Amino acid sequence: MSQSISSLKPGDKAVVERYAPDVGRDYKLKLLALGLTKGTEFTVVKVSPLGDPIEIELRGYRLSLRRHEAEVISCSQ
Repeated sequence: MSQSISSLKPGDKAVVERYAPDVGRDYKLKLLALGLTKGTEFTVVKVSPLGDPIEIELRGYRLSLRRHEAEVISCSQ
């Protein structure tokens, strides 16, 4: 079942599957440079009370994403 990172709860583990089709090339390259490549496993560490930002841990570091950034990344648990 594919869902966006923004729908996950703290402690959930998932794997990056793909990006939304309407993601711009430059933005996709930014996400790839941050390590969010297909097949990357990550864990949701924190979600702020209002849902923005979302902190994830991947590849040995923590990354905070705005809600709109997290919504363009599809993942599976």
